[in-house]
This record gives sequence, structure tokens and C-alpha cells, in this order.
Amino acid sequence: MTDALLGAAGLPDIGQLFPDTDEANRGRDSAQMLRLAYDRVIAAGWRLVNLDCVVAAQRPRLAPAKERMIAKIADILGVEPGQVNLKAKTGEGLGSVGAGEMIEARCVALLQK
Repeated sequence: MTDALLGAAGLPDIGQLFPDTDEANRGRDSAQMLRLAYDRVIAAGWRLVNLDCVVAAQRPRLAPAKERMIAKIADILGVEPGQVNLKAKTGEGLGSVGAGEMIEARCVALLQK
């Protein structure tokens, strides 16, 4: 989400803003990084229209927590929950996601000047 917002605004990516080589970023809350990144997006003159995210995980099952996750993300960004979409997918037993070896996430942000 953080990189989707930064990228849509043409700003540096999360690794440039919060490098893992900086001790201040060790253990930093990802919600804080998301909010700080969105503050930069706003400062650059952009506003979020919507955020569309897909999380592929065999486990844990995300569907039961989906609405709470959307509400939390919207709260962090200071937007309406209707501006945040989250889809939970499984790997259907195929590939690394299906085998439970990894979780994959993709996100697209639509911004407006």
C-alpha cells in the first residue's frame, strides 16, 4: 500500500524513505510508515480516490478479518472505508502461495490532483 501510494504520486519508494539500514526503521510500525508516506502524497498535492489491494495467502484466512482491516487502513489514511478495497485470495493449493510458503500482496492506488 505504501509503495502504491508513493508510486502513484511519483515519489521515492518505501526503501528510499525508510531504509532498513537506518536503526530508526528497525521495528517501526508499518501503519506509521503508511501514514507518513501518505502525508508526503498529500504534501505533493494528491488525494486518494481509492486503494485496491489483493492479498493471496493460503493461511491465515483473511476473509473473516477483511472488514476490520479495511476500517483500520481507512483510519490510518484518514479516508472513508469505501475508498479502500481488499480482496483475499488463496493459492488453491498451487504454487508457493498455495503451499503456504509465502503470502503475496499487490496494491494499486488511484490519486487525484
